[in-house]
Formats: sequence, structure tokens, C-alpha cells
Amino acid sequence: MLVNLNDLLPEAAASKYSVPCFNVFGYEDARAVVEAAEEVNKPVILACNKDVIDFYGVETAAAMFLHLARSSTVPVCLHLDHTYEEEIVYRALKAGFSSVMFDGSQLSLEENIARTRKVAEVAHALGASIEGEIGSVPYDEGRDHIKSIDTDPADAARFAAESGADCVAISVGNVHRLTEPTCTIDFGLLDRIAGAVSIPLVIHGTTGIKEEDMLRLKQSRVSKFNIGTCLRQALGHNLRDFMNDEPQKFDRIYFMQKAMPYVKQEAIRLFELLS
Repeated sequence: MLVNLNDLLPEAAASKYSVPCFNVFGYEDARAVVEAAEEVNKPVILACNKDVIDFYGVETAAAMFLHLARSSTVPVCLHLDHTYEEEIVYRALKAGFSSVMFDGSQLSLEENIARTRKVAEVAHALGASIEGEIGSVPYDEGRDHIKSIDTDPADAARFAAESGADCVAISVGNVHRLTEPTCTIDFGLLDRIAGAVSIPLVIHGTTGIKEEDMLRLKQSRVSKFNIGTCLRQALGHNLRDFMNDEPQKFDRIYFMQKAMPYVKQEAIRLFELLS
């Protein structure tokens, strides 16, 4: 069934678990994630990032994933990840996305609040949820224009109170697109943010976080973990091995069917870790 973040995150923020938000890049890995969610009987968030939207177009991406969400036996939120242009956010909402992220993290606090608030008004009018970001989570590779700025608790408190956002992504040492768990989480900063902010918190860059730190984070007000790189690794590494093992074969579906169980297995591992 299709839901939004408000159906999932407030309870998670008040409890000792978090909801995984998997960045998916095509129908096959999205289906593997939904099948994993159904197997463990847990809600899930399917996220489309800028690469997916640029490649498919927002309307095609919505059409591709909405049926999976609506026909699932567990709650599924279809979420537009980091998006910097309101026009794309509004197109996503019109196309059926049940949740959006307007990322104003590279703006001044005042502009971030003002623009997020306008998007929130539209999203809420359409029954959708909205995520914002305070501070700026850097990237290990790509998107060199994205800054690295730790979240200021006072800024986060003001953003939560004034922006209309339903949840806020924070920067506490996490890094996008790390291929190994090497980042250092500032739990003291996290505690100060959690003490100042009443809306659910979101962590991006999950692949770069140690499992023991994820276990601590999920027991805080962190309610959502964005997960992408480890899922892409599960697909890419196994797909490459299968294709190298059978170079005479070339059928896409043949190889995808062989690789998808590994994507599903990785998703199940993260469901269990965050439960």
C-alpha cells in the first residue's frame, strides 16, 4: 500500500527502530527491495535520486515504481530524494510521489526555510510528506559542489519550527557514497540536535556507517536511514561476476534474475539491523 513519511516516521522516532529508505535505480532492484520488505513484513521507503530522475524523467520513474508500492502487502512510501528545484518537486507530486525532499542545504538558513515552507504547503495539500536538510552531508565522490557542514542544533530547531518539513536530514559525520564504513559519527552533536528538534531525524550515507553506530543511531530520534551504495554494490559486483562467468550469454533478464537475490538479501540484512 502507498503511504507517506508521516505514516512511518513519528512512531519510529519515538521507538528504538528506524525505517530503511533504499535508493533504487530500476524496476528490478525496486522489486527486490519490496519483496524483501514483504518477507520481513516491514514498511519500506523507495527513493529516487537525481541520477534516476535525470535518466528516466520524474513521470516515468513514478509510473515505474507506483504499481510496486500500491500492490505491496506492506506500507511503501515512494520518495523523491535530494532535489534542489521546486519545479521538479511539483512534477513529482503531480505524478504520484507520496513524499519529496526539497534540499535547501546549500542555501542560507532563511532561504532554506522560506522555500521549504512553500513546497511543504503544496505537498501537504496533496497528501504528501516533505523532508528537508540542515547542515550539509558531503559526498565521497561526485557532486563536488556539495559542502560539508555539520548541523547546528539551533538552526535545526528553527528549521523544524518554521519550515513545515515533516522530518529533517542532519550532518553529524555521515558521508554520501562511501564504499566502506569509515565515517565517524559525532554522537554528542546528535544528542544536542535531538534535544532541540521535535520532528523525526534522518541519516543519509548509511553505507559509510559502522554497524555498531547504526545500532546506537536507531535508538535515538533517527527514524530513517537512506541506503544506496551497498545495494548498488550487491547488484553490480554480482552482475559482473555472472556476466564474466558466462560471456556467451547477453540477455538482460537472465542476468538480472541471477543477481536480484543478492540485492534482496542485502535489503533483508538492513531491515534486520534497523528493526
